[in-house]
Amino acid sequence: MQAILDGTLIPVCGYARISKDDERDRHGVNDQRRDNRRNAANYSMVVVYEFEDNDRSASKPDVVRPDFEAMLKAVTRGRTDDGVEIRGVIVVHEDRLIRRPGDYERFVEAVTHVDGRVYADERGTKDLYSEDVETLGLMGAVISKAETRKMRKRARNNHRRRAEDGKVPRGRKRFGWMDNKIDAHPINGPAIAKAAQEVLGGRGMGSIALEWQRKGIRTVMGNDHRVSSVRDALRDPRICGWRRINGGDLIRDEHGKPVVGEWDALVEPWVWEGLDAMFKARSGNTIGRDGEVIPEVDRRAPKYILTGRARCAKPNEKGDPCGAIMRIGWSSVHGWHTYNCPGKQNGGCGGVSVKGAALEEYVTEAVLAKLEEVIAFDVTEAVWESAGEYEEKEAKLARMKTEWTRGGISDDFFFSAVRSLEDELRGLRVERRKFLLSGRTALEGVADIRERWFSDDPDTSLDISQKRTYMRLALNAVMVHPAGRGGRFNPDRLELRWRSDIPATGFVAV
Repeated sequence: MQAILDGTLIPVCGYARISKDDERDRHGVNDQRRDNRRNAANYSMVVVYEFEDNDRSASKPDVVRPDFEAMLKAVTRGRTDDGVEIRGVIVVHEDRLIRRPGDYERFVEAVTHVDGRVYADERGTKDLYSEDVETLGLMGAVISKAETRKMRKRARNNHRRRAEDGKVPRGRKRFGWMDNKIDAHPINGPAIAKAAQEVLGGRGMGSIALEWQRKGIRTVMGNDHRVSSVRDALRDPRICGWRRINGGDLIRDEHGKPVVGEWDALVEPWVWEGLDAMFKARSGNTIGRDGEVIPEVDRRAPKYILTGRARCAKPNEKGDPCGAIMRIGWSSVHGWHTYNCPGKQNGGCGGVSVKGAALEEYVTEAVLAKLEEVIAFDVTEAVWESAGEYEEKEAKLARMKTEWTRGGISDDFFFSAVRSLEDELRGLRVERRKFLLSGRTALEGVADIRERWFSDDPDTSLDISQKRTYMRLALNAVMVHPAGRGGRFNPDRLELRWRSDIPATGFVAV
């Protein structure tokens, strides 16, 4: 611009920042950018480059502001990475720029790196080369930091009070509810309820994400679901009407009971408790519905139900079975898949192969028959043996709190006694979640499972991950012996190694 060359206008960069952009429409930073350009014109400046940090806090030490850092480098050099000359900075207000004393010092050092730089906000220009202005700026940053702490504390207290009153959380709406955050969404709500039961039944969250994508069920931001979004939806206690803040303990009332919110619950509390127990035990592992950690973790969607279960039983030189896990092969001549023992270079013997479809059909029927045998009795009347102890301790805690409120017991005694009692209750809650996970399951009957196993309806049929879960619950391994003469499939080659502790409650029709 000729005005810049003539010295009539000073080229500056504008900086805009907003801490939270819940609507994701950038309205805050856009408003600031417009104000920066208007104010610059009043100060004989012109905004030639704009930096912004949308939805980023300036007061949290662990939050990096990329454009703020880029601006400091550009101001120090006097030009941007694109070669645009800048001789100063303009912001709407100082708190958009800095909230921490250290950042203010860095900013002043960048601007005053050479003489003649300018700085302005909506109140006017400031001479950062003056020691008084720098000192006042540092004092303002300190005061701003202290005020930020107070605001955060007030916000935390307000969030907790609302949570304890069962009020709907503020912020953007959650997946599963309508815009009012109270009424369940007619499609997404039932989808979460169905997914909760299916995950308890062993279905993979990747499979659920793919189903939601196929049905056009999207996140609140309009994106396709991924494993992470499915997991976040299911691990949130709001789906059963409860709430916790920042991933901490559940919000409880004065009697130790979880506070029930005013929004529609999508699942029963015991369902979410089962999910919670699963997620807490999945630190690099997965947990079965008997509450025990399962070594095998399927991180990719499998294509075949017996991978990892089928093993070679051909005797070696010592007469012991080979034991190698059989791998999937493909017969291009016949157009079918096979289970093959890997070669010696890969830890096997390479001496056994079996037609995949025939093997899977036989083992499937055997597992379904075993399922019929195991869950022929009713387990729905199972009772948690520590229920009485749990209720007694909860009642004791409530009585102690009431007595302490009345002044009947001292603070020292109350807090020492309550700490021990709450530790015991926490342990009992973990035990209760494990019991619910293993026993409180929605058995629908073997006939239904069998029907869904062979169903072609994608909305009701069991997918591969669910079928593999049943295999894993019933079988330790399928030992495949060498074939005799003839090319037909012979079930006598197979040796099914059943689990000795097949959990009846593990077989859930999901």
